[in-house]
Amino acid sequence: MDFDLFVIGGGSAGVRCARISAGYGAKVGIAEERHWGGTCVNIGCVPKKLLVQAGEYGGWAEDAAGFGWTIQKGPHDWGKLIAAKDREITRLEGIYRKLLTGAGATVFDGRAVFVDAHTVEVGGKRVTAKNIVIATGGHPERPDLPGAELGIVSDDAFYLKTMPKRLAIVGSGYIAVEFAGIFRALGAEVHLVYRQPLPLRGFDDDLREAMAEALTAQGIVLHPGCLPKKVEANGDRRILTFGDNETIDTDLVFFATGRHANVKGLGLEKAGVELNAKDAIKVDDGLHTTQPHIYAMGDVTDRVNLTPVATAEGHALADTLFGGNPRGISLRNVPSAVFTTPPVATVGLTEAQAAALGPVDVYVTRFTPMRHNLSGRARRSLMKLVVDKATQKVVGAHMLGEDAPEIIQGIAIAVVMGATKADFDRTIGIHPTAAEEFVTLRTRTRTTDLAQAAE
Repeated sequence: MDFDLFVIGGGSAGVRCARISAGYGAKVGIAEERHWGGTCVNIGCVPKKLLVQAGEYGGWAEDAAGFGWTIQKGPHDWGKLIAAKDREITRLEGIYRKLLTGAGATVFDGRAVFVDAHTVEVGGKRVTAKNIVIATGGHPERPDLPGAELGIVSDDAFYLKTMPKRLAIVGSGYIAVEFAGIFRALGAEVHLVYRQPLPLRGFDDDLREAMAEALTAQGIVLHPGCLPKKVEANGDRRILTFGDNETIDTDLVFFATGRHANVKGLGLEKAGVELNAKDAIKVDDGLHTTQPHIYAMGDVTDRVNLTPVATAEGHALADTLFGGNPRGISLRNVPSAVFTTPPVATVGLTEAQAAALGPVDVYVTRFTPMRHNLSGRARRSLMKLVVDKATQKVVGAHMLGEDAPEIIQGIAIAVVMGATKADFDRTIGIHPTAAEEFVTLRTRTRTTDLAQAAE
C-alpha cells in the first residue's frame, strides 16, 4: 500500500486525524479539493463570528451614550470588512496546510474518488491505502421551489460584493438566525420567513420563545408559520412569495433551509460504503462504515454536526489506529452555541427531552443585564437549569444572553461530570456577573413530567 491512512477531506475532522496519525509515524496522505480547513474555517463558524463581531461594534457605539460617551456612528464599510475577513481566512488556511506538512503528511490538492475499497484517484493519480477516512463534510441546499436559483445559500454570503439593504432569509435554524442578526446589526432591513411557530427547532422551548423576542427587539421582521412558494426576479430585485401569497421585494433572498452530507461523486458504491436513511454515511460507534477499514467522521455522517465533535472524532480515530490508545468520544452532553445577538448556548437535555425520561425540576430566570439598565437597549437574558427530580443531577443548562457561549463552556464541565443542583447551590458566585445567576437559582419555577411535556 502507498499509505497507512488516506484521508478524503481537509476540514476539521480530516486534518486532525491526518496530523495526529502522521505524528505517530503513520504514512499519511490527505486530499482536499477546495478549502484547507473546511467549512468552519472558510465559509462557516470562523468568518461568521467575525461578521457577528462587526455588528457588535455598531451596537456598542450606540450603547456608549448611556455611559457618557459621545460616539458618532458612521456608515459601515462592507468591502473593508470582507477584505479583512479574507486576509484572516487566508492566514488560517495556510496554517492548516503547514500543520499537515510539518507532521509529515503528503498533501494532495484535488478531488479524491474511490476506485475500489483500497484505492482512490486524485489529480489523475491512483494511490492505495490500508485505511481510508471520509471526512468530506456537508453543504447547504436550496429548497425545491420555483426560482430557488435566484437566491443565495450560506456559502455565498461570505463573498457578497455589496451588503443588501433589504433581504429575506428563509429558515429559522442557527444559520438563519445568525445571519439575520448579522445583516440587521450592519444596517439592513431583515425579514425572517419560516414554517415553525418559533425559531431554532430542537432547542429548549423557553429559549426558543426568548429568541423570538430577541429577534423582534432588534427590529427583525418575523414571519412564522409561513412556507416559501417562489422567487422571481425584477431586474436586480428579488420578489419572494410565501405564506398566503404574501410578497417581499428585496435586494436578496437567502436560503438557510438545511444542509446535507457531501457524498455525491465519491464513488462510494465502488468501495462498498453504504448510506443511511438521511443519505449520510452510515457508521458505527467506532466510526467504521459498512467497509471495516473505511471510516467516516464529521458532518458527512450527519450525527452531531459541530466542528469540535468532528475534531474530537479525528483525534480519537488516530489514537485508536496508530497511537496504541483505542478510544471513542461521547455524543452526550455536547455543548453548542448560536452566535446570534445576543448569543445562545446550551448543554444537555431540553426540558421536554428530560421530562420524557422522568420528572424534572426546572429553574428559570429572566432579567435585563446590568449594562442595558444604562444603555437603554431592549435586551433581556434567559438562564435555565433542568434538574432530574430523582437524582437532582443537572441534566440541561440553557442560556440566551451576552457571553452565553463563554459561560456555558464552563457549565458544560459540571454537567458532563454529573454535578447536582446542590453542587451548583454551594458554589459561590462571582459578583456582579450574569454567570452568577446559575449558582443562585434557588426558587424552582416548575416541575415537569412526561404528560406535561407532551402538552
